[in-house]
Amino acid sequence: MHIFTLLFLVTLGGGLLLQLWLLQRQRRHVSAHRSEVPPAFTERISLEEHQKAADYTLARTQVGRLDLIYSSILLLALTLGGVLNTIARLWQTTGYDPITVGAGLILSVFLLLGILEMPFSIWRTFVLEARFGFNRTTPGRFLLDLLLQTLLMLALGTPLLWCILWLMQSAGELWWLAAWAVWIGFMLLVTWIYPTVIAPLFNKFMPLEEGELKQRIQQLLNRCGFTSKGIFVMDGSRRSGHGNAYFTGFGKQKRIVFYDTLVETLGINEMEAVLAHELGHFKHHHVIKQLLLTALTTLGGMALLGWLSDQSWFYQALGVPWESDALALILFLLVIPVFTQFLQPLIAMLSRRYEFEADDFARQQTGAEPLIQALVELYRENASTLTPDPLYSAFHDSHPPAPERVAHLQSGQPTTREALPV
Repeated sequence: MHIFTLLFLVTLGGGLLLQLWLLQRQRRHVSAHRSEVPPAFTERISLEEHQKAADYTLARTQVGRLDLIYSSILLLALTLGGVLNTIARLWQTTGYDPITVGAGLILSVFLLLGILEMPFSIWRTFVLEARFGFNRTTPGRFLLDLLLQTLLMLALGTPLLWCILWLMQSAGELWWLAAWAVWIGFMLLVTWIYPTVIAPLFNKFMPLEEGELKQRIQQLLNRCGFTSKGIFVMDGSRRSGHGNAYFTGFGKQKRIVFYDTLVETLGINEMEAVLAHELGHFKHHHVIKQLLLTALTTLGGMALLGWLSDQSWFYQALGVPWESDALALILFLLVIPVFTQFLQPLIAMLSRRYEFEADDFARQQTGAEPLIQALVELYRENASTLTPDPLYSAFHDSHPPAPERVAHLQSGQPTTREALPV
């Protein structure tokens, strides 16, 4: 057995065991605190609502555990099991040029994975979400979404793959640097066109109606010096009962989007506080920082791929006895998450810091209580557990746990590197 094969198996197995252990900790912790609402929330969340959130979390962890095992088996089948090698051989028999064959191989593998993982998507939507009253989509809309997602993947992914494979073949030893530049350009383009081209394919976006809410929001935007292409309400209720709000796009294409479920749930003060939180991300340049971090990590990944693509052992150790640019790319995309999963706590910690900073900004603009009330309503409406396991949360959660977040808002203390909860 090649040493990289052993390293891959040990890392995959170790990561799987770690994730299963974290899920088990989450289940034990949530179950242990199911019978009592945390003291900070006793006047805001009923025991029935708290228990619904606990049961929803437990159901999700059960599905997540099965999904983890299933995904690991699929990865082993594709690589060491020889499925990827078989698909690649079949594409070789088509007689097309290497770039077309390579793009077809990569797209067909992702399509296959999407089909094989569809049972979990169906179960989550029509069983788990429906059981807790969140699902509002229909089988027809579900299938239409899948079709649109597939067509988008083909429309956007095919030219991107063709370009990267052409660079791998023709741009010399530093092809990975040119490919990185192409990827960054593609990412920025998609971010720019998403609000006006991609998102409307799936949802309807209506301008926020005139009234006190819009007036208050516009005053807040003016105070913060934020300009956008508009404030929109999205028909999220067509698919789910969950509520949310977000910024999308950049430059002159920035949009503010509220789910209609959120508008129906929150009052004007709470909506203003939620928007102030989102504006906090803008004022602290979190989007730009995330883009820069993504660009740097992608650059490192491309450099690593550039080296690995020339190493015959990389292919052989992962179940492919021959070399090609497309195989290098698809093997890298399949395997790199196995090794980078252990960086997730660092990414989550940075994200949670950003959330605390955005909360600080919202508190300065609207006061603490409106945002606290909005958060409580969001936790209630989304059945988010108030008692996650600390280790599980540190590994997975991009947002701070509810008790920490509310306590931070009530304390009135700004987020600093020294004061940030870990």
